[in-house]
Amino acid sequence: MKHLIFFGIILTILFGNANAQTLNAQKLDSLFEKLESKDKFMGSIAIMENGKMLYSKVIGFADVETEKHSNLETKYRIGSISKMFTSCLVFKAIEENKLSLNQTINKFFPTIKHAEKITIENLLNHRSGIHNFTNDSDYLQYNTTIKSEPEMVAIIQNGKSDFEPNTKAEYSNSNYVLLSFILQKLYNKPYKELLAAKIIKPLGLKHTYFGSKISIASNECNSYSYIEKWEKETETDMSIPMGAGAVVSNPTDLVNFIEALFKGKIINEASLEKMKTIRDNYGMGIFQVPFRDKKGYGHTGGIDGFHAVVCYYPDSKLSVALTSNGMVYESNNILIAALSSYFGYPFTIPTFESVKLESGELDKYIGVYSSPDFPLAITITKDGNKLFAQASGQSAFPLDATGKDIFEFAPAGIKLEFKPTEKQMILMQGGRKFVLTKK
Repeated sequence: MKHLIFFGIILTILFGNANAQTLNAQKLDSLFEKLESKDKFMGSIAIMENGKMLYSKVIGFADVETEKHSNLETKYRIGSISKMFTSCLVFKAIEENKLSLNQTINKFFPTIKHAEKITIENLLNHRSGIHNFTNDSDYLQYNTTIKSEPEMVAIIQNGKSDFEPNTKAEYSNSNYVLLSFILQKLYNKPYKELLAAKIIKPLGLKHTYFGSKISIASNECNSYSYIEKWEKETETDMSIPMGAGAVVSNPTDLVNFIEALFKGKIINEASLEKMKTIRDNYGMGIFQVPFRDKKGYGHTGGIDGFHAVVCYYPDSKLSVALTSNGMVYESNNILIAALSSYFGYPFTIPTFESVKLESGELDKYIGVYSSPDFPLAITITKDGNKLFAQASGQSAFPLDATGKDIFEFAPAGIKLEFKPTEKQMILMQGGRKFVLTKK
């Protein structure tokens, strides 16, 4: 539900042409073997073409403490991919004439600011202006406790509005929490029952459901961050994210779900076209996921150390899903490797070799770097023989030296190249490059 440092998960847009080839499973196996041996990733992937599973793989532990390994049926929290499921439920309600896109939400939430102007469509494509409650500093003080619908509506209501409805787009989990409650009011049933009855059971998704407390015994997995070793993350109570981030699934179910969506097995073609309509980078519960000259659609998700992505390329009838419960190496790089393998492009398997530096060698990098083209100032500090970076208003993160004047923070795909003589630092992430100057 929360964005990663700076830009979150972004597919690098490259250009070029290549014909689909036989998927290079052996090279993908080598990538996952390297990730597992170096403690860089724990998770699972599935690649499917027109209903045929081409590749699946799982590495890592479901529970580090007991050394219980994950398997291909292990379930993961999928965070904001839940929004795709919620959007489908909303469009099914529209098809059943229970709702309309241009209907305002004041009937459901009269106390929400601008409720008389905000439409169902505005909630779906993040144009409501309703403040995103997960951005607030106090969110992590209550996210592990149960919240009722009135309590969540009060939290969202107190966040007020960030902009006039339908004047621009800004991602907000609040939108989809409210859509969850609207669905419950329309059908007089809990969201989890609607999800099961209208999507999960008809599609035969055996490993997908509305989450609750994590159960290792039920083949779910804990999530972890890596600080010298895997450290267990806390659990958000699923009453809080609801249809914005409470769904549990695995890659096999996710590729079947997104293929069914594009084959008209969940909502009709007209609804899918509306869902796919991109305005200011947002569709209605879906994003564009470009890869080179290929046009794809999908969604990413992240919650409590879990990360996930699912995407579909209609021209190739290709579905790819990746879930993780522990990530040091950016999942975007793994997704690019998977797509490159399918479409016949080369990709590099990282070595994860680092350079050891003495404390004194780090002094030339220390300072505050900024640029008018970059929204945040980056402060570089050191602790012993380790360099740290901290963006304005964010936590500090460690940097690994990977070459001469080059440092990386793999979990967010950040690469920093210093030019001490010119007092410059080049920041690279997600295919973007910024030159910052030392003050």
